[in-house]
Amino acid sequence: MAHIRIGLALGSGVARGWAHLGVLKAIDRLGLVPDVVAGSSIGALVGGFYLAGHADALEEWARGLTTLKMLRYLKLPLNGGMISGSRLFGEADHYLGDLAIEDMKTPFVAVATDLWTGHEIWLREGRAVNAMRASLSLPGVFKPLRVNGHWLVDGALVNPVPVSVCRALGAEMVIAVNLNADIMGKAHETEEPPNENGESAKSLASSFRHFRHGEPSTFNVMVTSLNIIQDRIARSRLAGDPPDVSINPRIGHIGLLEFDRADELIAVGEQAVDRAMPEIRDAISVFSALHG
Repeated sequence: MAHIRIGLALGSGVARGWAHLGVLKAIDRLGLVPDVVAGSSIGALVGGFYLAGHADALEEWARGLTTLKMLRYLKLPLNGGMISGSRLFGEADHYLGDLAIEDMKTPFVAVATDLWTGHEIWLREGRAVNAMRASLSLPGVFKPLRVNGHWLVDGALVNPVPVSVCRALGAEMVIAVNLNADIMGKAHETEEPPNENGESAKSLASSFRHFRHGEPSTFNVMVTSLNIIQDRIARSRLAGDPPDVSINPRIGHIGLLEFDRADELIAVGEQAVDRAMPEIRDAISVFSALHG
């Protein structure tokens, strides 16, 4: 049987992207090896670590995050973003160093958005950490990154689930991981998260979570608005260029900045692959038949 060229499109979702780690673990167990990987936002971060052989290190770091640890990444004054990319991506530097995208064994693209033109930018060469950081630069949260003379922000603004990128790079069968499939209308009762001393982490920490009752904070408004944008753009892009397999983790109840819920998100990602197994088998069967 001829080889089926598989593309893996890892979608945006900020903290919800830890679900990608569970998806990748489950895909590895199935013996599916992608020939092309495209990531938008957190999908670019996870995809880059995966192709560099450091997915386990990223998972260990993610599982160790707490709300208070995330608060330590905050910076003042808020010049371009709330979270210091230099401190946060120091972790990526530790593992990936100066690894260039073109030196990866598998073709990889990080999708970003040109802040001034609104154009979709495909980062296919250069330092991998810079490409991932640009793709993950959520407006208002992470400071934009200047790459090749362009100020770049989050790829979710133009292509939340980059199926089109995989197809352009020659993928025949595209598996898409859509973290936005069930985000709208989902919320949970908000409780103040305990810190390492068992006390409540108040104020901004609670704003990381969904609101349900009462008046939303400015931060809630910004993040929930991004939810709406991602949902609508993803629906439109996927309708025009649907994947052959869609993996949809059920994570709409988890906020965009709840990085401290990696354990739950990784487990949900694995479960999503289990649910998609009939679709995966059907797609493999169809493409195998086409190849004769």
